[in-house]
Amino acid sequence: MVKQKHVCVIGAGISGLAAGKAFAGRGHKVTIIERSGDLGGVWEPARSYPDVQTQSPKELYRYTDKAMPESYPEWPKGPQVHAYLREYSRSHGLDGAMRFDTKVEAMKRRADGRPGWTLELRSTDNATGHEDFDFVAVCTGQFNEPQSLPLPGEDAFKAQGGHILHSSQYSDPDLAKGRKVVVLGGSKSATDIAVNAVNSGASEVTIVFREPVWRIPYFVGGLVNFKRILYIRAQEQMFASWGIGPMARLAHAVAKPFVWANWRGLESMLKMQLKLKQCGMVPKERIEDGVNCSVPIATPGFYPMVADGRIKAVQGTFDHYDGKTIVMSGGQRVAADIAVLAIGYKLGVPFLPEEYQKKLVEPDGQYRLYRLIANPDLPDMGFVGFNSSFCTVLCADLAANWLVRYADGQLARQPSAAEMHDNIAMMLNFRRVERPAAGVYGGLCVAPYHFKHFDELLADIGTKASRRNPLVEKFTPPDADAYARFLATAPEYKAAMA
Repeated sequence: MVKQKHVCVIGAGISGLAAGKAFAGRGHKVTIIERSGDLGGVWEPARSYPDVQTQSPKELYRYTDKAMPESYPEWPKGPQVHAYLREYSRSHGLDGAMRFDTKVEAMKRRADGRPGWTLELRSTDNATGHEDFDFVAVCTGQFNEPQSLPLPGEDAFKAQGGHILHSSQYSDPDLAKGRKVVVLGGSKSATDIAVNAVNSGASEVTIVFREPVWRIPYFVGGLVNFKRILYIRAQEQMFASWGIGPMARLAHAVAKPFVWANWRGLESMLKMQLKLKQCGMVPKERIEDGVNCSVPIATPGFYPMVADGRIKAVQGTFDHYDGKTIVMSGGQRVAADIAVLAIGYKLGVPFLPEEYQKKLVEPDGQYRLYRLIANPDLPDMGFVGFNSSFCTVLCADLAANWLVRYADGQLARQPSAAEMHDNIAMMLNFRRVERPAAGVYGGLCVAPYHFKHFDELLADIGTKASRRNPLVEKFTPPDADAYARFLATAPEYKAAMA
């Protein structure tokens, strides 16, 4: 018999909702701790910049048990995603489990010797308390703590009326009107904000980036939805993955010239469609060497604006501020009223004790997580949403379904600690030696191997079905409804009160 646990879910974003629903659905008592005043994570309105929208089509950016409304466009805007998440929480009865404006300051193993953790919690009025939980699901993800970039001269820059803000703080487009805006970063948020600043009436807009990167338009060649190129199993199989045998390696060697031609053709199309040479933004790296979660969607209008001068593109980074000027690493000086730092977020689990931090993260920043979800040296704990991909919501959903069964000892393939350690070592070697691009974001990215990742999770869970029609399976993107059907074939169980 599986005994009911009191589970703490840290974070009320996409991953936290998935974990809350999965554990509650198995009969566990769930408390969801969220440091902000609303659910949604990066989609919380207070953290969303204007015109933000999904990089993935709506049929891929959804939970297995709830489609987005038909009225939504193919790439929903931020407020629509937030409304979808709010309705998901309501429909699964999670609203009552939410505890907002509460931060996890620290955690330690329970002093009474029972399984679980004691969490130190702090509310916005600085009241602190300690609570015991039988299991903790960390759902803070990769977009939790904004990166900062302290540089010489910033105090004087601010004293003269300059503004320095992280991209997550760029919430009012009127801020850009009539001002000189400089955006630092090469992510989609950086290009989104640069385009928004132009459209909002900024007097000048500059984007500063380290290296040009390959970006994928929503429609490659203006005709083919990119999901039919980068989201299909056939394309994924062009990459040699982990754990393959000699015959598979031979097949990859034989197909290498054809695979090479495929990528060169895509590069040529992107250069022409996006006018990369005209913009001076042709990447040096081969596109297949960098395919991972850091390959962004091309913001509509960005390259045309660079080509006609509405956005000035400067390669380099910020070196220091000099009055109302930002001096670049290459010596260029750019006048600025507003500096937007689209430089991402800090990876980490700061509330975890140092002794466990060392067991979780390697010296080079790689995470030691089996299936990117659990570590045998961190008992009574798991991670949801750390397995990011092009299918973020689906990844979190399947990870949550895996984690609750792992916590309850109900996986069909319940791994031993030794098996988990061996697999973690194998995956670390794969990311470091065989495919360095897989090491981006601490190795917490399954792209372009999302199908293989899903296959492993379903096999562990013990579903009786995991594939669709062979032709459909090979040439169409992942289908959330299909994965719902697969999960429904797994053995059922329910936790009972002790």
